[in-house]
Amino acid sequence: MNKAYVDELIKIVGEEYVLTSIEDLHCYSYDATPGYSNMPEVVVRPANAKEVSEILKVATKNQIPVYTRGSGTNLSAGCVPMKGGIVLVMTRLNKLLEIDLENLVAVAEPGLVVAELNTAVAKHGLIYPPDPGTVATASLGGTISENAGGLRGLKYGVSKHYVMGLEVVLSTGEIIKTGGKNVKDVSGYDLTKLFTGAEGTLGIITKAIVKLVPAPEARKSMMAIFKDLDDAGKAVSGIIAAKIIPATLEIMDNASIRTTEDYAHVGLPLDAEAVLLIEVDGIKEVVEKEAAKVIAVLKENNAAEVHMAKDDAERDKIWAARRAALPALAKLRPTTFVEDATVPRSKVPDFLKAVSRISKKYNVTVGTFGHAGDGNMHPTIVCDLRDKEEMKNVYKAMDEMFTEAINLGGTLSGEHGIGLGKLPWMEKQHGPQAMNAMRSIKRALDPALILNPGKLLGEC
Repeated sequence: MNKAYVDELIKIVGEEYVLTSIEDLHCYSYDATPGYSNMPEVVVRPANAKEVSEILKVATKNQIPVYTRGSGTNLSAGCVPMKGGIVLVMTRLNKLLEIDLENLVAVAEPGLVVAELNTAVAKHGLIYPPDPGTVATASLGGTISENAGGLRGLKYGVSKHYVMGLEVVLSTGEIIKTGGKNVKDVSGYDLTKLFTGAEGTLGIITKAIVKLVPAPEARKSMMAIFKDLDDAGKAVSGIIAAKIIPATLEIMDNASIRTTEDYAHVGLPLDAEAVLLIEVDGIKEVVEKEAAKVIAVLKENNAAEVHMAKDDAERDKIWAARRAALPALAKLRPTTFVEDATVPRSKVPDFLKAVSRISKKYNVTVGTFGHAGDGNMHPTIVCDLRDKEEMKNVYKAMDEMFTEAINLGGTLSGEHGIGLGKLPWMEKQHGPQAMNAMRSIKRALDPALILNPGKLLGEC
């Protein structure tokens, strides 16, 4: 990068927060997505919205790409600087600014780790429900930009349901505010929702107002074992049809069961075709009734066994099994692709069967787990990027899996985002007219096309 540009950036944030060494640049050349890496020209760590604004003015004036980054846990190459430029690391903006108990909202900066937000509000008997697998490390701004969900998504929803207002810096350096603490607000376009899930392509979030909800007073967790995948799928639909919305309703297929048990030794049944992991929460009396109804539905749909957690230790063991699925699969091979195609929940068995068929067809190892209650599946492919022949089959398998999800009425992503990894299928899902409409929005808000260029929509 031109030394004059670097000097301008140093004047804005200070020399300590402008990184240019090869070692530093390499650290910010990738995220948690395999197969994508590129060196930025400079890494900048601003401290506030004003500094972000001044940085973007420099970038716009000189046509320098800007890639916003939080904790780097992204799974779709969303913050990989494929065109060099500036990586804008937001982790210094990490303050919890306010917990407003009268309005049940929190105001925070984007670099705050989600788990730290929840620890703070838990003292007041509250939770911030979005619960991604990387909750202990993921930043609030990153989860908002990806519209992240997690294990509690079925009952509590995803990030967009809790983001009430934002402070955003546009590519021109202008600072705008969207939404606020109002429960109702229909004045103008819903810009808050537009920036939520935009993957940093429209503006840079520097502050968020998020909704909090009371923590449930009681909860019950259980594991149901199925010998037949269709029965597991029918049980999922049956629970919802019984007018019960569990806090969590997860599924693991046989491949992920076997791998997880070998890795974590948590007592999973190796001969099961699927297990459902379920938690109901709320008022104690309601939880008791709902748990009994769930067990009845599971047995009606031929669950071979249902294990109810007797205490917190057994509950923790159930959820340790689910959270171990990804590291267990990742242990098998050097490269792990965690996808998140989502289908209508009634189509979950069809999608799982399709994944099994596709994995055999191309001789690739796939373990599937995910959020059965909302149809958000995580077919996880383990392979070796260095094996070119194997990777040809891996990409063919991915193509068929995403195509199958779309054909079943589903979507390419439920919570991980599009980034670069899923761009080839975007037009197949949305059609050219919708893609053009989205690109028009991008060009209107980022006329210089410097914000996370090439991501989410491709070249604009």
